[in-house]
Parts: sequence; C-alpha cells; structure tokens
Amino acid sequence: MTARSKRDYYEVLGVRRDAQVGDIKVAYRRLAVQFHPDRNPDDPEAEERFKEAAEAYAILSDPEKRSRYDRFGHDGVAENGFTGFDPNAFGDFADILGEMFGFSFGDVFGGRPGARRSGPRRGRDLQYTLEISLEEAAMGVEQTIRIPRREPCGHCSGTGAEPGTSPETCGTCNGNGQVLFRRGFLSVAQTCPTCSGGGRVNRSPCSECRGRGRVEREATLKVSVPAGVDNGMRLRLSGEGDPGESNGPAGDLFVVLGVRDHKAFARQGADLHLEVRVSAFQAMLGETVTITNLYGDEEDVRIEAGSQPGDVIRLRGHGMPRLNSSRRGDLFCHLKIVVPRRLTSEQRRLVSEAAELGEGLDQDQQVGIFDRVKKAFGVND
Repeated sequence: MTARSKRDYYEVLGVRRDAQVGDIKVAYRRLAVQFHPDRNPDDPEAEERFKEAAEAYAILSDPEKRSRYDRFGHDGVAENGFTGFDPNAFGDFADILGEMFGFSFGDVFGGRPGARRSGPRRGRDLQYTLEISLEEAAMGVEQTIRIPRREPCGHCSGTGAEPGTSPETCGTCNGNGQVLFRRGFLSVAQTCPTCSGGGRVNRSPCSECRGRGRVEREATLKVSVPAGVDNGMRLRLSGEGDPGESNGPAGDLFVVLGVRDHKAFARQGADLHLEVRVSAFQAMLGETVTITNLYGDEEDVRIEAGSQPGDVIRLRGHGMPRLNSSRRGDLFCHLKIVVPRRLTSEQRRLVSEAAELGEGLDQDQQVGIFDRVKKAFGVND
C-alpha cells in the first residue's frame, strides 16, 4: 500500500490529534486485544486491522516520528519509498494482557512480541514504492533500487554466537521453548523466560550483531519493469525480503509501481489521449499535421476539411502495449480549434472574400479563392 492509500494514524487509533501518549497507548491496547489474529482465526480483515493499529502506535508513540508525521503525513515517516511491517517489532501486547489479567498469557495469544519461536520462521515481506514515467511504463525499464533490510551477520554466519562457540540447550525448558504456568485451575503454556522461546541460550553472543544473527544493511537490487504496467501494479521479487530465522525461507519484496502523469498524454487503460491544436483554417480547409507520439516517433494525422472542435481522430494500435501481449491500445487525437487573434490585411481581405462566395462565382473562381486562402495561412494539402 502506498503512502497515499493509508488511513490517517489518528483515525486508525480513534484518538484526537492532540492526544497524550497515555491515551494513544490505551487506544492501541483496546484494538490489539480486539483484533489479535489468535482471537480472530482465519479472519484476514482482523489481521490487517491489527497490523494497521500496531503500525499507527509505533509512529504516534515515538515523539520524533510523530512530529514528522504531523508535518508531512505518511511520506514523512517513509524513507526513500520504503515501508515494511513486522508485527514482532511492537512490544506492548504482552504488557496489555499482563495488566488486564494479572499475569502474562504468553503463547495463549501468540507469544510475547519479539520472542523467538522454535523452528524455522519465514522472513518478513518488504514493500518498496517505485515511481516511473509514462514512457518507461510504455517501453519497459530496468531500475536499480536500494532497500534497507536485515542480512545474515557475516561475523557469526547468522548463528548469533561468537565464532568458536554455540548456543546451549536451555535448562529452564529443556529445549522446548515453553514452560507450564499454573494459576488455580488454569494451566497455561508460556514462552520460556530464559530463552525467549528459542529453546537454546546464547552464552557468547556475537560481538557484531549482539546475538541477533542479523544486521541492518542496504541491499542494491535490479528491478525489470515490463512494458504495459499501470499505476498501482505490484512486482514480486521472491526471496528478496528479510531473511528467515532458524534457517527459515526469506520473505519476498513487493515493488509497488507509481506511474507519473504525462504533460501531454492522458492514459485510460491501454489507450492514450492527446490534444492536437489546429488553426481554424486548417480545420475548414483540411490538412495533414505531424505529431510526436509517446515513443518519440513522428505521426501524420489527416485533418479532414470541415472538422469541428472536439472531433476525435483514432489511430489504431498507437497506444500503450497491453501487458503480456503483442497488441497495443489506440491513440485518440482530440482536435482543439485555435482562432487567430490577429490577421494581416491580406488575410482579412481573403477571408472576407471567401465569406462572400455565393452564386456569383463559378466553381473555378471558388477553387481559386480557397487556394489563395490556403497559401495566405500556410495551409498545405
């Protein structure tokens, strides 16, 4: 989703723009409990609402990010067109349950945010907004983009442990990643507080990544944009998202395309529309005019004698290419008749003479006067 299509963060949380941090936190707690995916299984809409609320809270609870958002909107908190969402990055959900029920539910509602679950985990999907021109959309283009993402640490090869050491099996949960918590008649499996659900304890964390196994780096990628793409289309680069944990697969990168408006051509699907300015005399007498199409080539357009303002001339197959097809749309030339503001004395005399043509002039005389009008106004056949 692009910055323009996102809902206002204050609207998402249902708070005023001058709301205090405490009010923002309370609003986020309410929505997080209501829309958490584990309370709404198989409900994609609830999952999106949960992510939306968490993203809004992450911005509005941070004074610096909130200030940028208040001044510039979503563009102020998106860096170089890059946006991403990691539900594990928001750490208040466990506190919410702890304050509501007097203890932590742990894995009852999906584990503590930020906890490492045992077993491979797929990496986070990323999104990048790429703007291209209408010409690039028509002809296709290869663009180089740079995205911040998490890469496996080169010092520890992604293990999180200092070279020469390895994590040990957690003695609290015996490697299960969970411990049993009893409260009265309740028996709840919680994420192990010692290993954070990973089942292993890193006694010698890597000095480069501090035990995380990943570091933030900027990746340079090439994106091939096919001819015929339209605004809002997404390109999927498999495996170019964040790397997975515990040897899990990497996420994907989704490149969302934004096609800039053109100063001359308007697009409707695969068709293009162009305004062609002709003089009143060209419209009256007829002429062939030359235009430059979107691809930079010259095209001859025949203006029929007696053309009216708003008439449309259709050039079949001269529009945008259709995606994954050899066919193209059409180019529609919309005539705009331009009346000269000033005439020379000779032009005025000839126009008056032509206007008075009637039964008094034979056909050869009429043809002669119109030829003289064409010559005076530079109109060619």
